[in-house]
Amino acid sequence: MEASRKLICRQRQVLFFFFFLGLSQAGTEPRRYSVVEETEGSSFVTSLAKDLGLEQGELSKRGPRVISKGNKLHLQLDQETGDLSLNEKLDREELCGHTEPCVLRFQVLLENPLEFFQAELQVIDINDHAPVFMDREMLLKISESSPPGTAFPLKNAQDMDVGRNNIESYIISPNSYFGVHTRQRSDGSKYPELVLDKVLDRESEPELRLTLSAQDGGSPPRSGTAQVYIEVVDINDNAPKFEQPFYRVQIPEDSPTGFLVVTVSATDIDIGVNGEISYSLFQASEEMSKTFEINPMTGDIRLKKHLDFETIQSYEINIEARDTGSLSGKCTVLTQVLDVNDNAPEVTMSALTRQIPENSPETVVAVFSVSDLDSEENGKISCSIQDDLPFSLKSSLENFYTLVTEKPLDREARAEYNITITVTDLGTPRLKTEHNITVLVSDVNDNAPAFTQTSYTLFVRENNSPALHIGSVSATDRDAGANAQVTYSLLPPQDPQLPLASLVSINADNGQLFALRALDYEALRVLEFGVGAADRGSPALSSQALVRVLVLDANDNSPFVLYPLQNGSAPCTELVPRAAEPGYLVSKVVAVDGDSGQNAWLSYQLLKATEPGLFSVWAHNGEVRTARLLSERDAAKHRLLVLVKDNGEPPLSASVTLHVLLVDGFSQPYLPLPEAAADAAQADPLTVYLVIALASVSSLFLFSVLAFVAVRLCRRNRASWVGGCSVPEGHFPGHLVDVSGTGTLSESYKYEVYLRGGSGTSELKFLKPIVPNSQGNYLASEIEENPSFRNDFSFSIQGQ
Repeated sequence: MEASRKLICRQRQVLFFFFFLGLSQAGTEPRRYSVVEETEGSSFVTSLAKDLGLEQGELSKRGPRVISKGNKLHLQLDQETGDLSLNEKLDREELCGHTEPCVLRFQVLLENPLEFFQAELQVIDINDHAPVFMDREMLLKISESSPPGTAFPLKNAQDMDVGRNNIESYIISPNSYFGVHTRQRSDGSKYPELVLDKVLDRESEPELRLTLSAQDGGSPPRSGTAQVYIEVVDINDNAPKFEQPFYRVQIPEDSPTGFLVVTVSATDIDIGVNGEISYSLFQASEEMSKTFEINPMTGDIRLKKHLDFETIQSYEINIEARDTGSLSGKCTVLTQVLDVNDNAPEVTMSALTRQIPENSPETVVAVFSVSDLDSEENGKISCSIQDDLPFSLKSSLENFYTLVTEKPLDREARAEYNITITVTDLGTPRLKTEHNITVLVSDVNDNAPAFTQTSYTLFVRENNSPALHIGSVSATDRDAGANAQVTYSLLPPQDPQLPLASLVSINADNGQLFALRALDYEALRVLEFGVGAADRGSPALSSQALVRVLVLDANDNSPFVLYPLQNGSAPCTELVPRAAEPGYLVSKVVAVDGDSGQNAWLSYQLLKATEPGLFSVWAHNGEVRTARLLSERDAAKHRLLVLVKDNGEPPLSASVTLHVLLVDGFSQPYLPLPEAAADAAQADPLTVYLVIALASVSSLFLFSVLAFVAVRLCRRNRASWVGGCSVPEGHFPGHLVDVSGTGTLSESYKYEVYLRGGSGTSELKFLKPIVPNSQGNYLASEIEENPSFRNDFSFSIQGQ
């Protein structure tokens, strides 16, 4: 019973609460508050104490409470400060969906004394959702007959936002045919409507692809897109059209039934059933229908019966092409019947020779007759052969012909002739008969073997192994059989002293050449001989060719030093004044190499010296020069060891010793004069340095004696001056050498050395080299016209 009373008492309290709540709501206007959605929790909404007109401490004493529907508390009240704040972040779309405005109602209850206040919290929408199309792709089928202005509603997009943040408009991608209008339903939602601006033509553009965009009114605005595929549906708006309005054909009168006269063709740019075409004869007479028929699907026109040129010479056939609708096209076939020549000419062979020797004079090849069973023009006959053959036709009796050669035949030019005798009548159309004859040309030995080259150049490196194959010669004979079989042989050499048979041999069957022994480049550089090629005809014919064997050099010769000589005699001593400047020419090492090419390219190197660093050797010309200034502390005598090396593989070398003596007070004649240096710069450096080296080792006394003798001789023979006055070879020192064109020297040289008469210093003057003329004489390349040289003398250093 006690429990029953408590339950009844509680029910009464609840009834009183809602009663007072209803009275308070009916009697007072609710207070309104607002907050933007997605605002963070604990954000301040309002000060409830101020809104109720209570002091801060008074509100807490009255026991305030916030009550909301469903006990879902979105707000929280601070009892001490009376501030009302958010309990959590609010999502307008989750709370209210598309309802606008979004209002959350709540009550404020003061327990002591009991008092109610009604309040509302409005959640303001923000643009946090973009429009979304439920179908990202839309397909529309629109007939090409649709008039402009036709509207096609499309599926709308959805936006969870409301108000101005909801969908504002729709946009279509730029195109020539459609625009889009934004329509609004009764519930306020907006949807797109596609409007046709221009008539569609399926034949020019069968489908369109457009992009539809939905845009809301938020700031910044958001948008969503969908693809709209438009398929243009065909209508029957095009008639069939023939490829050409007139067809002209010719039919022989002997054409069989079923013969294909012509195929007409029409096209319809429509598709599907609208483009299917059937062909038929249009307004055909009874005779036309009996003579021709047409395939309704392919347009093939064929004969149904034989034609007769004598009855009807031409037909005009009208053809209609119709599609499945009511549209059609027409064309005309003009058919001409041709008269037939139905008998071909015949050839009857009376005599035939199938093989003719070449070089024969005019020869009869065949005798034949021709005939034709037709009459009048169709029975008249013409006979011919190819124009490019050395044969001709001669008419003998009526319809009889003789085939003869026009000129002697050459089997090497052509061994076989295929002759086609063509017999043609003059009918319409002309009929012809072809008769083929094969004529063979037999061979005669009228061609000598011919070498592939008039001369052959072969290369073989010296020191080769015996029986080495060095090359081949080849000759061909245009004849056939035994007349074309070639045998090779060596021809006797022009020089009877040349042992050709011991040097080379030739294979008689294939023309291969072999070196029988090792060849030496230095002894024999070029070997020339003739080879012959003979056939086996009767009589035999032959030809010959020149073979030139070039022996290639191998590096098998060491360099040979010409100067200074190393022959066991007294060593050559070069005098160098201590006052010489750096780069002073001391001497020149002259060497040659018996090889050629790069095997004869020489380089010079200073291997050993009494005092290193005092002298240097130029690598390319062998000049020995001072490397620095000389001093009193330098030794008087020096011994230089120079290495001369060629450029072969492997390189070979030789060495030479040069003695140098440093002297004080070197007299003026030993020093080069300015003009002598200028002349020497114009001459070949190697030759000028050689003469300087020779002159520097001669004694002053010997020069005085030679000058006296030379002046006397030159005054007597001045009128017949050619090549200077030679001084006997025995008057020169033993180390003077010939300078020839072998090795590193390119040609023979001859030098004129003049001693100026009347000079107090007896100075030497070296001029340019004297080169040999075409008769082998030596002429002075330069003669100074200074009167002071009238008493000059000369001596020669002449190469062999």
